[in-house]
Amino acid sequence: MDCMLHGVAKSSVLSVNGKTENYILDTEPGLQESLKCAVQNHIRDEELLWYREDGRVDLKSGNKINSSSVCVSGISEDDNGITFTCKLQRNQSVSISVVLNVTFPPLLSGNDFQTAEEGSDVKLVCNVKSNPQAQMMWYKNNGILNLENHHQIQQTSKYFQLSITKVKKSDNGTYSCIANSLIETKTKDFHLIVKDKGSTVPIEPIIAACVVVFLTLVFGVIARRKRIMKLCRKDQGPQCRTAL
Repeated sequence: MDCMLHGVAKSSVLSVNGKTENYILDTEPGLQESLKCAVQNHIRDEELLWYREDGRVDLKSGNKINSSSVCVSGISEDDNGITFTCKLQRNQSVSISVVLNVTFPPLLSGNDFQTAEEGSDVKLVCNVKSNPQAQMMWYKNNGILNLENHHQIQQTSKYFQLSITKVKKSDNGTYSCIANSLIETKTKDFHLIVKDKGSTVPIEPIIAACVVVFLTLVFGVIARRKRIMKLCRKDQGPQCRTAL
């Protein structure tokens, strides 16, 4: 019994950069971070495993036993929220995780110019990436956009969208997507041009007219052929070789 109690007291514990609990690592794009996993309270050599999300990290042979380090270089905005986990090879329930918190100013993108016909529907989609999340606003012609009944705003963690139903000439202008974060404020302009509504020509009358013209031509050719055949029968001479 004493041996069992002793074994429990000496059960292996993992730490990363000296921390024995899961934690969040604050970092920025372009930086390089080193994560060192170590086994504490071990009574024998322990092999360690590293995972990036669900994918296993390939470690060199000298970087596995009792202590193991991974270097995260060239950190980018896409690395935000990525989890690195260190595990014991013989008992993978013993693990510790580090989540990257990559802070960066707002990144905005979208279709700069849009042309719409009067009376149609338009969507101005401002794609946004930001950490921390930015406060979003729409401006029109350098002033706060006054939302009307045909305006609708939708926001997710990935985009900020302005929908305009049945656009009018008064909707012409430059719309600015403004993202205000604790780090920086960014703006992207969207230029909307509303054209006059084109006159729509009904297709059915055109098709009917084409059919009438075609049938008139066909009947005309048939009538001409009959007249020529009658002339040929009256003139029994061998010279009758009229081409149609």
